[in-house]
Amino acid sequence: MSEVSTEIQPFRISVSHDDLDDLRNRLSQTRWPAALDGAGWKYGVSLDYVKELAAYWQKEYDWGKFEDRLNEYPQFTTNIDGANIHFLHVRSPEPDAFPLLLTHAWPSSVVEFLELIGPLSDPRSHSGDPAQAFHLVIPSVPGFGFSGPVLEAGWDIARISRAWDVLMKRLGYTEYGAHGSDCGALVSRELGIQKPEGLRGIHVLQLFSFPSGDPAEMVDLSEEDQQNLQFLANFHERAGFHSVQSTRPQTLSYGLADSPSGQLAWISDLFCGFGDHVDFMDRDVFLTNVSIYWLTNSAESSSRLYYENAHNQGQELQQPNTTPTGVAVFGHDFKSIKRFAERDNTNIVHWSEFERGTHFAAMDAPDLLIPDIQAFFRRFR
Repeated sequence: MSEVSTEIQPFRISVSHDDLDDLRNRLSQTRWPAALDGAGWKYGVSLDYVKELAAYWQKEYDWGKFEDRLNEYPQFTTNIDGANIHFLHVRSPEPDAFPLLLTHAWPSSVVEFLELIGPLSDPRSHSGDPAQAFHLVIPSVPGFGFSGPVLEAGWDIARISRAWDVLMKRLGYTEYGAHGSDCGALVSRELGIQKPEGLRGIHVLQLFSFPSGDPAEMVDLSEEDQQNLQFLANFHERAGFHSVQSTRPQTLSYGLADSPSGQLAWISDLFCGFGDHVDFMDRDVFLTNVSIYWLTNSAESSSRLYYENAHNQGQELQQPNTTPTGVAVFGHDFKSIKRFAERDNTNIVHWSEFERGTHFAAMDAPDLLIPDIQAFFRRFR
């Protein structure tokens, strides 16, 4: 068997005109469902919302503008554990910058971090403190976007975390930090559990710590935390994507791989907070994210992560995380509850709460997230 190359290869995004024409043609021929009059978001993503956004995607959205923007940053691919990994590697002009790994969410992509790249990597040019600069490594999660769509079975959160440490070491970083939201938060916390040599700390938007069923945990729970528990329960009641992708991701993927409007609607559900925060972020940036899923045909390989976590994950996520941890809780995201978070993460050294910002705060509240990341990692410089 030939040895798999560990070389790092330059990468540049280049989508063909034929692929873009095919996208527009498919959008123009969408067969829309006969949704109930006045249903709004009650049964799922609003038909009116998807129709309006699909028409904009077909007739006005400019993929080339965002392809050029992404190509402004150095991009590479490398093979780790049999997977092709795409990543942005943005080195700071500041020689003492701290290496930081940013892991995106589902259904997101490296586009999630576009507004963070400049201020974090070159704060001097963004009216910031150059002593707070980072070298940034921003990978596409295996099976997502330009790391997809070909991916063998078994890529769960633990395996991704191990691959990320290999990536950072392959780039020559002997110490680093990690940040993420959603599956990016799970990957970052799993890194904290694995505690590879050189990992200094993790910063996340969520810690997925819930009541264990022990009545003692609920004694003296504050009214605010009780409201946060109800918020979380409401979130899970509507999070049908989790159940489907944890059990039948391949069945789902036939529709998403064949219909861009279907892909748009499926991604819109979580991004829009199931209708609670529609259009919180720039629609062109949002459509760039959706376009990456469509153009790379990575609906199946990305949604399969949920299945792998449900079926292949061992006890890793149940183990305590003892790595220094920072948490930023945003107002329109479900709320991590400190009592339960501290039970499962024994070294929380930073906790911030904000009135605005969603599950994708890097996209809709970067002005709040950037200084919070800087404040947490300042202790490791």
